[in-house]
Amino acid sequence: MKALIYNGVGQKEWVDKPMPTLRDATDVIVKLTATTICGTDLHILKGDVPTVAPGITLGHEGVGVVEAVGPAIRGFKPGDRVLIACITACGSCRNCRKGMHAHCTDGGGWQLGHMIDGTQAEYVRIPHGDFSLHRIPEGMDEEALVMLSDILPTGFEIGVLSGKVTPGDTVAIVGAGPVGMAALLTAQFYAPARIIMVDMDPKRLAMARQFGASDTIDVSEGNAAEAIMAMTDGVGVDVAMEAVGIPKTFELCQDIIAPGGRIANIGVHGTKVDLALEKLWIRNISISMGLVNTDTMQ
Repeated sequence: MKALIYNGVGQKEWVDKPMPTLRDATDVIVKLTATTICGTDLHILKGDVPTVAPGITLGHEGVGVVEAVGPAIRGFKPGDRVLIACITACGSCRNCRKGMHAHCTDGGGWQLGHMIDGTQAEYVRIPHGDFSLHRIPEGMDEEALVMLSDILPTGFEIGVLSGKVTPGDTVAIVGAGPVGMAALLTAQFYAPARIIMVDMDPKRLAMARQFGASDTIDVSEGNAAEAIMAMTDGVGVDVAMEAVGIPKTFELCQDIIAPGGRIANIGVHGTKVDLALEKLWIRNISISMGLVNTDTMQ
């Protein structure tokens, strides 16, 4: 089969690779029909995720058709159309029972395109298939469903839910890429009063306005922190979501957070970031971060 592999920092290659086979009784082999590129894949190529070994097939998102199932699989059969979760999980270990599927201790967590071959290939092996796949109902837009593998639940779980968006909040989302857009869309479930989208791409900001942003700030046109503080009468925002993964954007979130506010870090960081603890401690600020669990996919 064809697969896109990681060959070291800054190097990727489209190669011929043996098709995956069933290894464990709970495995499922899926023939991919659609996949996509995540910002995390770009971080891998930049060298921000050193645990990825050369030769690994990239990708952890996709939809496809079940090709083969292990003898312990009960919920799927060959021919079923499925959505792949970026997080594989056994569903029964200590961490899975706590809802931390990202830290499954039985060979789960973020494995695809990280520790094992991923979805940017013609076929992929999915560990713990019963718990890591979702059946696609008839008539669904499968290309749109690819966004539910990782992008949408990441913005929702690590941004909106961890940031505890509540009615009346002023929210700033720093980064209007796909994950930032997912946070924008799902934040509206919780009736914030205002959502400020921050980016440097005018086209992304225009799309953010179509998706429901009340305000947009182009960082290339001036000081974003000053603009947000002016918008909020010097108070700042109740929730600041970082959806880029570089020091400057996390620092911006620290600069604009209001007393009692919540900073939700969504981005993948490959280098250390300064934490202005000397300024934040006295303002009752909460900071959250983490890897998506995908428990909201269903």
